[in-house]
Amino acid sequence: MTYRVLVVDDSKLARMAVAKALRTLQPEWIRVEATNADEALALVRDSAVDIALLDFNMPGRDGLDLAADLRRLHPAMPVAVISANTQVEVVNRAREIGATFLPKPLADPALKEFLAVAALHLASVSR
Repeated sequence: MTYRVLVVDDSKLARMAVAKALRTLQPEWIRVEATNADEALALVRDSAVDIALLDFNMPGRDGLDLAADLRRLHPAMPVAVISANTQVEVVNRAREIGATFLPKPLADPALKEFLAVAALHLASVSR
């Protein structure tokens, strides 16, 4: 099955790194990008998005605030917050929202595991 993955990061280089990893791990999946929370919410409202990969540290609202918004709009959407900030408070807040926390630099095995679990989850809720 093909899924649409939203990648949100204010850094073009970071978005390119995630795009490369996605192409390697799931070449048939469609990637859409946003540079901040407002752009991401507009994309989600205007088109179907199945999975979200969010940077934590962005100008304006951070990735955790965006994750909470996405969970309210689409409770079944798998969401991951990606950050080099591995403080317990950040990791715990991601979990409380229902998001997966992935540390930066993003390693292919961690992303691969998140995407596999996300695909299984989406397959189970679409039945």
